[in-house]
Amino acid sequence: MNNYQLLVIGAGPGGYAAALRAAKLGLRTAVVENREAGGTCLNRGCVPTKTLLHSSRIYQDICSGSHAGITADSVQIDMGAIFAHKRQVSEKLSGGILSLFKSAKVDFISGTGTIVDANTVRVHSAEGEQIYTADDILIATGSVPARPPIPGLDLPGVMTSDELLNGCDHLYRSIVIIGGGVIGVEFATFYNDLGCEVTIIEGLDRLLPTMDRELGQNLTLILKKRGVKISTGALVQSVEQTGHGLTVRYSAKEMPGQAEGEAVLCAIGRKPCLDGVFGEGLQPEMNGRSIRVDSNFQTSISHVYAIGDVSSRIQLAHVASAQGTAVVDLLCGKENSVNLEIVPSCIYSRPEIAVVGMTEQEAKEAQIPVKSGKCILFGNAKTVIMDGDRCFMKLIARADNHCILGAQLMCEHSTDMISEIAQAMANHMTAEQLAQAMRPHPTFEEAMAEALNDLIEKLNH
Repeated sequence: MNNYQLLVIGAGPGGYAAALRAAKLGLRTAVVENREAGGTCLNRGCVPTKTLLHSSRIYQDICSGSHAGITADSVQIDMGAIFAHKRQVSEKLSGGILSLFKSAKVDFISGTGTIVDANTVRVHSAEGEQIYTADDILIATGSVPARPPIPGLDLPGVMTSDELLNGCDHLYRSIVIIGGGVIGVEFATFYNDLGCEVTIIEGLDRLLPTMDRELGQNLTLILKKRGVKISTGALVQSVEQTGHGLTVRYSAKEMPGQAEGEAVLCAIGRKPCLDGVFGEGLQPEMNGRSIRVDSNFQTSISHVYAIGDVSSRIQLAHVASAQGTAVVDLLCGKENSVNLEIVPSCIYSRPEIAVVGMTEQEAKEAQIPVKSGKCILFGNAKTVIMDGDRCFMKLIARADNHCILGAQLMCEHSTDMISEIAQAMANHMTAEQLAQAMRPHPTFEEAMAEALNDLIEKLNH
């Protein structure tokens, strides 16, 4: 008999969700992890960055409270304490995962797991090597920051998000961020909130280039108003050490440019973490840098499955968690209830951004007839109370059957509201059905009623 019925490599959101689900369904389960429980999300990604943004938001609210009659003198920033709080939050949540494993009788094995064959994993740790066998093996090793072959990215002071999240005992005077995607925008928000001079260099034509164009354009206007320097359509050529610190040289529209900073963040995306996962002579079919899997998440190697960032084009913690639960349900012959095709995405900028489903442009490219409804929150009571920036909600529905196809929300607490649209999409609700719910006043969410009314009017005319 094998040691385990399921052995999971990686204790991130996908891995621990799968392990806990497997234990609940009665499988003998173990998780192999060479770092902290919780993986990148809890320790070097989602949670730490949002904790930092919480700190910077408190500082910014105190400093900009004059519109509400609140002023404060000599507000201090303690970077050591900010990063200590970040570590405390991560450690608390990571410890919680270990407690859940213990309660569920999931074995937590510290070390680096290498798949030897379809049913065998070799684990290397400080104590030596140990061999474990399993009926099925699940790879959930996540991703790591990508580093392009740009000269100078190995200089001191040039960091990925992993290194930046380790912390610094002082606030940088200035920072240059290479990459205007989610990671770059969130770190730009954090440092700009604290008064650091921020420059963003993005290779494509706008910030958040994979999302609805209006989101990136609106965020650019807001960040520029706050003093952030932004260069789009700019290709980085090199990073150099100079007398002023670090200089990032780039070209934009065939014209040379440069940006100087005390530190440089390389935030151009992430790549699957697969180093050492497969033993010598064992290689699954790949889809570019990702592992190719079928509709049941099985790799080309029998009894070996893969989820999350190592096999998915969408690198999000909640996608990995949903896939982890789904693969275990499939292994146990159970029907999984979560629609894996409807994926909300959130950005914790200020204001927040949350999207799900199609944009108008994507629908047009797919030749799907759609209409959109929109509400700009200038007159929204909560936005006026908080002296908010230009915010909006945009909803998209099919022109023929009026079913909701997507939404782009850019306003405070939008990350807490997007699931309403995802639920509507999962249940094939029409704009009219979604509009039946009464939304409380005063809330940001009542703007959704206005966007729906605008959408319904366009659908009917």
